[in-house]
Amino acid sequence: MYTLLHGFYKYLTQKDEFWVVILGLDNAGKTTYLECSKTKFKKNYKGINPSKITTTVGLNIGNIDINRVSLNFWDLGGQTELQSLWDKYYAECHAIIYIVDSSDRERMDESKKTFEKMICNENLGGIPLLILANKQDIPDCMGVREVKPIFNQNAHLIGRRDFMVMPISALTGDGIDEGIQWLVQSIQRNIEVRPPKNAEDY
Repeated sequence: MYTLLHGFYKYLTQKDEFWVVILGLDNAGKTTYLECSKTKFKKNYKGINPSKITTTVGLNIGNIDINRVSLNFWDLGGQTELQSLWDKYYAECHAIIYIVDSSDRERMDESKKTFEKMICNENLGGIPLLILANKQDIPDCMGVREVKPIFNQNAHLIGRRDFMVMPISALTGDGIDEGIQWLVQSIQRNIEVRPPKNAEDY
């Protein structure tokens, strides 16, 4: 009887666990985005002051819970020499967030080429992909209407997966909620391709 009740309680309380990789060039705002997401979705969490955030060397890990979903994030360093480590995380992830510094027009082509190299990896086939045009709080930044066509040139590589380009400001928090909600829905739609990490516990 205890086993039955314990199993039922576990079923009611257990959250589906998913892993999301946060990628993009250095200084795109990946860690600021992660901190802002944790601040918005974790009770009583006080994020790091954006002025204290430094360049990521290696990775940062974060987690947020939304209803019965637990999202775990790998925020990976974006420097050229660290990009060779990205593909070590692809087979285990359920979605990719690719962050673009929409205020840095000079590096947009570099960001696009890095994106192309990433999306070609066979371990990312069919995985939901969210591109975030960050730093929308900066005057004269590129809006989604400018950013989206640049990355849509890779439509043949993106394929039929769930794909979205959204505007955000990781500094002010604008657009964070909408992006996370889209991500959760897309991951759940893709559950047959990449089941939750804890699926074997059911």
